[in-house]
Amino acid sequence: MRILVTGSSGWLGQALVPRLRALGHDVVGIDPVAGPTTDIVASIAERGAVRASMRGVEAVIHSGALHKPDIVRRTNADFVAVNVTGTLNLLEEAVAQGVGRFVFTSTTSLMISETIRAGLKGGARKAVWIDEAMAPLEPRNIYGVTKLSAEHLCRLFHLEHRLPVVILRTSRFFPEGDDMAHEIAQSAENTKANELLFRRLSVEDAAEAHVLALKAAPRIGFDTFIVSAPTPFRPDDCTELIDNAPGVVARLFPQFARLYAARGWTMFQSIDRVYDASKAERALGFRARGFAELLETL
Repeated sequence: MRILVTGSSGWLGQALVPRLRALGHDVVGIDPVAGPTTDIVASIAERGAVRASMRGVEAVIHSGALHKPDIVRRTNADFVAVNVTGTLNLLEEAVAQGVGRFVFTSTTSLMISETIRAGLKGGARKAVWIDEAMAPLEPRNIYGVTKLSAEHLCRLFHLEHRLPVVILRTSRFFPEGDDMAHEIAQSAENTKANELLFRRLSVEDAAEAHVLALKAAPRIGFDTFIVSAPTPFRPDDCTELIDNAPGVVARLFPQFARLYAARGWTMFQSIDRVYDASKAERALGFRARGFAELLETL
């Protein structure tokens, strides 16, 4: 299958393009930054470049975007041009070219409103359980607003043109440390290990989710999935997670304290949100490596 991958020079694109090629697919990568996994150096905001890249394409994985770290150096108009207009360009050209399936990389970030964020910073009585049924969605910054707008465009094109579209709201898989690292007295490795309990997955697993979504798109038609490592927590744990996260983790994984102590690691005292990726497991057969596998490795 000939597949167009946007954002091919990005962290996800560098993992995804080789994986698709290893599976025998003919992959065309487009990105404004040159790289070994990019064939066309151009922005998806450029309609002509999108049209040229779409020739002969049977499927699109749209993972290219401006992200949260870009907020400090790019304008709101830039975000709209790339994340919204760029998505529209891809959808319209996909329909014009008769593309048979479309996978869109979205983000769990758009599910955290300013109200939720304020509660998470202090005063919350329980962790927020987050699944695909959460509503209303009220993104707190231009990144979230434009990604949600792009999701709406995907839904519209499915309704109007029957284009099979799968939206993947990915949790954290970036290599950088936590953006609040200055408030956490932990190494980046320690923090990322903790996050596997509730809001992280590896970039390799994120790539695998896209491969599975691409395969399932014609069968699914249209749907949205949270993509994250499987959480061991249950909604009943949310109250205790706010005040005593180490106690909840110790109850579920009695060996964790010993393994962590051997490395000088610590658990977050409070866990304020939990992403539930069970729908993706049921519908796509996707299950990322999580905290249990990490402990086995340790």
